[in-house]
Amino acid sequence: MAERRPMKPGDLIGMATAAGQEAREVAARRRMAPIRLTDEERRVCTDELAEQFALGRLNEDELHRRVNLLNEAVTHADLQPVFAGLPAPSLYKPAPRNPGRWRWAAFIGAVWMALPFALVGLVLLVFGREIAAAIFGLPAIAWVFFTYRWASRPAREERRRSGS
Repeated sequence: MAERRPMKPGDLIGMATAAGQEAREVAARRRMAPIRLTDEERRVCTDELAEQFALGRLNEDELHRRVNLLNEAVTHADLQPVFAGLPAPSLYKPAPRNPGRWRWAAFIGAVWMALPFALVGLVLLVFGREIAAAIFGLPAIAWVFFTYRWASRPAREERRRSGS
């Protein structure tokens, strides 16, 4: 009997991510099914069939048969038999997600969480309790600084990649 290794949280997250990706591809295929194919989409599908041939998933006869089916296809639904048993064409892969504004929303939340501590530190500084002010104020300021760096990291990396 094969020994089963325990499931780790990372494994579950990976499985959930893969299932979500697959569900998005299936939903995109379903939405696109009644829509007519464009010349560009046919070209992309032809390139993908050629890639599958180069990888050895298709022999020459099977490639010709599938290219003929592709040329006869009118709608996206007609692509089902063309790619049967092969990975879904990239037409249905969702666009990569940009790191959005949620990082900045998290930064604003961090500022609101740090604000009372910074204000207490300021009041204590005014009343001559420098040590207490440092205990309250400095961690709040550091928290805001580090969350700002975290929120602005995608923009900094993009600037670095573009060479600016």
